[in-house]
Amino acid sequence: MRELLKGARIAVKTCMGVRRGESVLVVTDPPRLKIAEALIKAARAAGAEATLICMQTLSRHGEEPPEVVASAMRAADVVLAPTTYSLTHTQARHQACRAGARIATMPMITEDMMQRGAMLANYREVDRWTKKVAALLSRASEVEVNSPAGTELSFSLKGREAYFDTGIFHRPGDFGNLPAGEAFIAPIEGTAEGRVVVGGSMVGFPRETVEIIIKKGMASKISGAHVAKLRKLLKEVGPKAYNLAELGVGTNPKARLIGNIIEDEKVLGACHIALGDNSTFGGKVRAGVHIDGIILRPTIKLDGKIIMKQGRLMVYNPRVFIGRKS
Repeated sequence: MRELLKGARIAVKTCMGVRRGESVLVVTDPPRLKIAEALIKAARAAGAEATLICMQTLSRHGEEPPEVVASAMRAADVVLAPTTYSLTHTQARHQACRAGARIATMPMITEDMMQRGAMLANYREVDRWTKKVAALLSRASEVEVNSPAGTELSFSLKGREAYFDTGIFHRPGDFGNLPAGEAFIAPIEGTAEGRVVVGGSMVGFPRETVEIIIKKGMASKISGAHVAKLRKLLKEVGPKAYNLAELGVGTNPKARLIGNIIEDEKVLGACHIALGDNSTFGGKVRAGVHIDGIILRPTIKLDGKIIMKQGRLMVYNPRVFIGRKS
């Protein structure tokens, strides 16, 4: 467990700001139990009253946990959720935040990720850059996303507010992923048109190309060498699962492209889209599933102005790049 404690301490103290006497709930499932135990140890070392719930592994991202778990989440000051499938886009998470809980979901996190990479970033710096990118997204009306692999996508953001996952969750109701580092926004439903080429990772397809045709805000065609699992999942959930739900921009310079979406989507120099639910961050679609896909080396235009050029993130001054050079 010792090798997991550095990341656990960062999560508990730096990211969640846990204080003596607070109630900390760690929600996990059997594959992530060792990580959960490290978080419990770090929380107790910080003087918190820490409780661990190990539930049965859920079947998909966005599936609601059992009510006993949801109830415990609403009662806690702080919730950390290292689980196989994400609780981010669930009503359980949403209602717990409304009750004042500070929450970090940690879907698919691995022991390796607790020891190196994005989890060990300087989250004060990540916080600063992520909020700048979110402000740019919030002010935009129209977006264009292109990539060398063939992505050509446009949609409206008019009136939508961007959210930010900075890794600093110190106020009641704050939430995000750990590892953190993204600004994200829900496109206006029905406005997206074009083609998305996922060249990073998508659920079940690490580093495999998936092409998605988008018409009137919905995925109308999905192709790739091994996409039967994805098609089956979307079909089982229903029509709302095909909604183009999100545009996210990675802002964590420590994040690695490792074939695990929870770290890949934070990579500085990449962006991602998602299909399915966006009801928890300003959208209108409640789908019960949320599936992200990474776009590599994107160029992003907001109202015709470039904010990212082939993976270089340009903030305010076009001569200042905070991304990796191509």
